[in-house]
Amino acid sequence: MYLNFMNVDSSSAVHTDGRGRKKRISTVALLGPAFVAAIAYVDPGNVAANLTAGAEYGYLLVWVLVAANLIAVLVQYLSSKLGLVSGRSLPSLLGERLSRRSRLAYWSQAEIVAVATDLAEVIGGAIALNILFGLPLLLGGIIVGVVSLFLLSIQSTRGQRPFETVIITLLAIIAIGFLAGLFVGDVDWGQAAGGIVPRLEGTNSVVLAASMLGATVMPHAIYLHSALSVDRHGRTPRASVPQLLRASRWDVVLSLVIAGSVNIAMLLLAAASLRGQEGTDTIEGAHAVVTANLGEVVGLFFGIGLLASGLASSAVGSYAGASIMQGLLRVNVPIVWQRAVTMIPALILLGVGVDPTWALVLSQVVLSLGIPFAMIPLVRLTMSRTVMGQYANGRWITVVAVAASALIIVLNLILIVLLVLGID
Repeated sequence: MYLNFMNVDSSSAVHTDGRGRKKRISTVALLGPAFVAAIAYVDPGNVAANLTAGAEYGYLLVWVLVAANLIAVLVQYLSSKLGLVSGRSLPSLLGERLSRRSRLAYWSQAEIVAVATDLAEVIGGAIALNILFGLPLLLGGIIVGVVSLFLLSIQSTRGQRPFETVIITLLAIIAIGFLAGLFVGDVDWGQAAGGIVPRLEGTNSVVLAASMLGATVMPHAIYLHSALSVDRHGRTPRASVPQLLRASRWDVVLSLVIAGSVNIAMLLLAAASLRGQEGTDTIEGAHAVVTANLGEVVGLFFGIGLLASGLASSAVGSYAGASIMQGLLRVNVPIVWQRAVTMIPALILLGVGVDPTWALVLSQVVLSLGIPFAMIPLVRLTMSRTVMGQYANGRWITVVAVAASALIIVLNLILIVLLVLGID
């Protein structure tokens, strides 16, 4: 099965319902899961990492976002395809193949990833509430947790599609919030184009590159997308697998074009408006400088976009954590308990006064270290004819996926070595 995004049939397919009546299902009606997963690509961790990269290095690390988004398109499609073809989520398939001890070990690292994910989302939402309303960070973190539970209740009580609608609406708000600054900012498009050439400058740029990678290709999104596809399509299949896969390709490309544009916009905004400015080493400081340089309206959009990012990504992250726990531990844990487990560390950090922006950046480094644990089994399972049958990955897709995994692993190894040796 080759990944050919240009050969997509957007027409309707004809299917038969339980009474033998023909029913048309348009490809557009099958879109949605990838837009939920894409929230992981524009969470507050992205804001911290991208603003820091742009403020400190200008356009140097644009190439990281471009490469990460290209990898993300492939990875998210493979995750969706795994769920659509097998009818099982990635965590469930891993849980079936691992011994009890291995399942517990695998869940432990996945739970660390979930905690790092929630750290970014809760802290980012708390910062947004502080920026917009002056609320204390701890109170803001609690509010983010409560609202995310409300968003999750929509999925459990109203179903998958209403939940998708809410999340897609929040994604639109995020996009508007962070793209607004480009219309009034003074971006040097020539230098921005030059930033596509891969290069690094010292240990800190490697840390930021790993942080941006972890913030873009997020492990929990890899686990999550397969579960979203199963929850949306796998249990009550109404369309053929080929049509579902065609719809999934559109779903992934459209959602990640939006998410990738938002990420690059953050970095360009920081490179154009924050570089060389005092106090831009925090999100609050960056917001203040953006407001001073680009106006109150842009500053307001920035804060609203950050708040929408924190609320949406927090709900989606909890959804991912529950699917990981269910698949690997084979237990159904109430979402409230799962939410508490991952949210408490973030609230503790807010309570003791740890620098929230640096905590966000470090959380993304942890996420980057967790990517291979999700990506390697994803590639292995989707190339297996036992699992995927005729829809197993073709040779070129396997080569590209293995190369992308190797790139991530090498970058992480370089990061660890540089940090241990303290090389600048």
